[in-house]
Amino acid sequence: MATRPGPLTEWPWQRMGNFKYLVMAPVVVHGAYRVMNKGWGDIDLAYSLILPSLALRMIHNQIWISLSRYQTARSKHRIVDRGIEFDQVDRERGWDDQIVFNGLLFYVGYLAMPSVRRFPLWRTDGAVATALLHAGPVEFLYYWFHRALHHHFLYSRYHSHHHASIVTEPITSVIHPFGEHIVYFTLFAIPMLSTVYMGNGSALVFVLYIVYIDFMNNMGHCNFELVPKWMFQVFPPLKYLMYTPSFHSLHHTQFRTNYSLFMPFYDYIYSTMDKASDELYENSLKGTEETPDLVHLTHMTNLQSAYHLRVGFASIASKPSDNSEWYMWTLWPLAWLSMVVAWIYGSSAFVVERIKLKKMKMQTWVVPRYNFQVTNSPGHLCVYLMVASCLTVLFLPAVWSDMG
Repeated sequence: MATRPGPLTEWPWQRMGNFKYLVMAPVVVHGAYRVMNKGWGDIDLAYSLILPSLALRMIHNQIWISLSRYQTARSKHRIVDRGIEFDQVDRERGWDDQIVFNGLLFYVGYLAMPSVRRFPLWRTDGAVATALLHAGPVEFLYYWFHRALHHHFLYSRYHSHHHASIVTEPITSVIHPFGEHIVYFTLFAIPMLSTVYMGNGSALVFVLYIVYIDFMNNMGHCNFELVPKWMFQVFPPLKYLMYTPSFHSLHHTQFRTNYSLFMPFYDYIYSTMDKASDELYENSLKGTEETPDLVHLTHMTNLQSAYHLRVGFASIASKPSDNSEWYMWTLWPLAWLSMVVAWIYGSSAFVVERIKLKKMKMQTWVVPRYNFQVTNSPGHLCVYLMVASCLTVLFLPAVWSDMG
C-alpha cells in the first residue's frame, strides 16, 4: 500500500480473493450463448483470442517468476545483494490483477468497436505503425508521467507502493495501485486504437504487442543481469532502444534517475540517465561468486511438495503442505513432470534460496529426490548423510566464528 493511499488505490475486486476471476464470466457466457445459438462459425478471430491470450499471459509471467527466482538464488550476476522481504511477497501476490483488468477492457473494446470483429490475422503496415507509435507517443508520455509520479504528492499516494520493492522481481513490474494501471493501459492503448481507426489493425499484432510489453516488463525487473554485452557491440544504438535489468534496478535504488519505460533514449535527451548505469551493467555481467557460511540441505517429500519451493506458486507455497486445495488435482501432470526432471537432474543438490542475516550468508540446497525414493533406497540415504556430514565439516567452523 502507498504511504498515503489516494483515490482508486484498491482494485475493484481486491476483497474477492480468488473469486476475482468471476468478473470474466460475461465473456464466457457471451461466447457460450453465441455458440449454442449460431454454432462455432459465429465466433470471430478477435473474440476467440481474448481468453486464450489471458491464459498465455499468466503462463508467461509464471515462467518468468520461476526462472527469475531460481537464477537469483544460484546466479553470480545478482544486481542488488539483498533478500526478498515477506511483506514484498504478500504485496506482489496480486500480479494477475492487471491481466484480468486488461481482459475486461479488451472485451468492452470488442463490443464497442464493430470493426474489430473483421480483424485479419496480420497486417505488416499495422505492425510498423504500432512500433512507431510505441517508440514515439507511448515512451514519451510514459517518461513524463513517470517523472510526475515521483513528485511527492503523487509518489506518496500511488507510486510509493511500487517502490516499496527495492529488490525487484519480474512481477514487481505490474504491482501498482489501480489508478496507475488505468493510465498505463490508456498509454498502451494508443498504438492499438490508432491502428483500429486507421484500418490496419490485426489480431496477431495486438497479441504480439502485449507479449512485448510483458516480456520487457518482466526482463527489466529481474534482479540479475541477463542481457549479453555482444548485443550492444553488434548494434551500438540498441542502448538507446532497450533497457537492461541493471538500468532499471538503479531507478529502484536511486529513485530520481532512469525514468524511461523500455527505451532509455528519453533519459539521455532529458539528462536523467544515471551515471552509474554502464558501470553497474559491467559489474553485474562479471558477477561475484558467493561462498555461504551456512547451508540448509533438504529434499522434497511428496510429489506436490515441489509447489512449495520458492520457484513455484506463491498462493500454494504460502499454505501448509497438507492443506490440499480443490484445484490441486489439475496440477498433478506438473507434479509428475517435476519428478521426471528430478530424475534427469541427478542427485546433485541445487540452490533455491539465498538469505543474508547481518553478515552471515545462508543458502538452501535441495536434493532432487522424494521421500519414497529415500526410504526405498538405503544407498541414497547414505549419500545424503555423507553430503550433510561434508557440509557440516566445511561450514560449521565459519558459523561458530561468526557467532563467537
